[in-house]
Amino acid sequence: MNKQKLAQKIWQSANKMRSKIEANEYKDYILGFIFYKFLSDKQLKFLKDEGMTDKGIKQEVNENDEEIVKYIKNSLGYFISYENLFSTWIDGGLILVWEM
Repeated sequence: MNKQKLAQKIWQSANKMRSKIEANEYKDYILGFIFYKFLSDKQLKFLKDEGMTDKGIKQEVNENDEEIVKYIKNSLGYFISYENLFSTWIDGGLILVWEM
């Protein structure tokens, strides 16, 4: 999916969400998503800076590996498992879920 298509899907989703909530409440949802994306991106950058590959991140960054959870929490102060990273949501079609 290119940037233009992604932007179009985001705007479509945003328009559907806006119809169900007041305009002054919309910022609460969007700011939360932006902050979650920031945390996810920060964790991915940290892991890559530590030498992990995309394949390694996908296979090893999960809640079952207590050692990696502890290492990431001690380093960043939080942990997000691979399946809950913002980029994984986008790759998995989260935007399509918003449209339902």
